[in-house]
Amino acid sequence: MPARPAAPPAGGLGWANLGMDIVSVNRVRRLLAQYGERFFERMLTPGELADCRTSSGLDVLSLCGRIAAKEAAFKTLRVRGRFLPWPDIVVRRSEGGWPLVELHRAAAEMAAESGITEITVSISHDVDYAVAVAAPIIAPTPSVSSTSIEQ
Repeated sequence: MPARPAAPPAGGLGWANLGMDIVSVNRVRRLLAQYGERFFERMLTPGELADCRTSSGLDVLSLCGRIAAKEAAFKTLRVRGRFLPWPDIVVRRSEGGWPLVELHRAAAEMAAESGITEITVSISHDVDYAVAVAAPIIAPTPSVSSTSIEQ
């Protein structure tokens, strides 16, 4: 018996590496008060920050949701020894209001290595915490053709 359980490799038909993350609203409020909005410019793109704004300023719950969504999306990639490429995972609000994940540069490369074509994410928040769950959309493997699925 191995000393540690071994997870199967990422990707493949029927396989999904779910990602989940939780962010403390109090922690983000403390960071915002201590370092200001510029601190979050390292994590979020200008478009993401714009999605978090209201007429009265930055909405902390939205900010926490974006951070949780990026972390959750990164976890679906299941890469070892790599840092989260914050600006390469972009979570934007769609016209319908639900979040959409865009993968760029390093994140897109990591996803391609895992056979992931897209990531879908759901964000929820309440007074003290924001959580996000992400699921990858896996590219069909070459061994499974559309004709073999139809039979």
